[in-house]
Amino acid sequence: MIVPKSHPRYESLLLREKITDCLKEGVISEAGIAAHGRGEAFDYFLGEKTTDEANKAIKAAAEMLCKAKNPVISVNGNIACLVPKEIVELSEIVPLKIEINLFYRTREREVKIKKRLEKYRAKEILGVGDDANEIIPGLDSLRGKVSREGIFSSDVVIVPLEDGDRALALKKMEKRIIAIDLNPLSRTSLCADITIVDNVVRVMPKLIEEIKKFKEKKIEENLEFDNRKNLKESIKIMKKNLSNWEKKFNQR
Repeated sequence: MIVPKSHPRYESLLLREKITDCLKEGVISEAGIAAHGRGEAFDYFLGEKTTDEANKAIKAAAEMLCKAKNPVISVNGNIACLVPKEIVELSEIVPLKIEINLFYRTREREVKIKKRLEKYRAKEILGVGDDANEIIPGLDSLRGKVSREGIFSSDVVIVPLEDGDRALALKKMEKRIIAIDLNPLSRTSLCADITIVDNVVRVMPKLIEEIKKFKEKKIEENLEFDNRKNLKESIKIMKKNLSNWEKKFNQR
């Protein structure tokens, strides 16, 4: 599909096309289409831009990742589809481990996602096949299968587009959770230590830049961050946008 750059939904339509292509390739599942659509709706409420609250969360996440002893990014089909280059770059500059973790887990999908990341020069990818050799306690779904070297022994896990039950299970294991979630009301958003309420395609480049800045300073910042307060402010932004659209509608 050819989308003219002048189209008001240009960026959104490009992402939809990318998701559709990844579905055909077997990188994402059919449920991934629904998840993307739900996020797209919240992004519209957000104004389709990175807010001040999201920027605060990104800075706090950069600091947490840089101070972690064994940080891991959990990769599902959707983020492997949307930001593969940024996943690899993030793994190099922190550095952190990349681990594939899927709800609809098949060996075929694991391999396809692994190959997609390797196209962008990922060097080591955990969670594929027999490497998913541990189980998160209390989690019955296939998302409970994790790598001993990765998520199971991690201290900080960054979870873009995460399932709420797994986020809660990881918290019970005393992991520190960084979520990227456009829905500030989700279980993942509410239980995370840091929730970045923004689109993952906008977050990842900004997160990489903030990590670079943090490393260049070479000082201990200890940024204060209140996740509940940040979520409340993000909800207020959505409510304000909806209210403004309602006023415009009533004026017509």
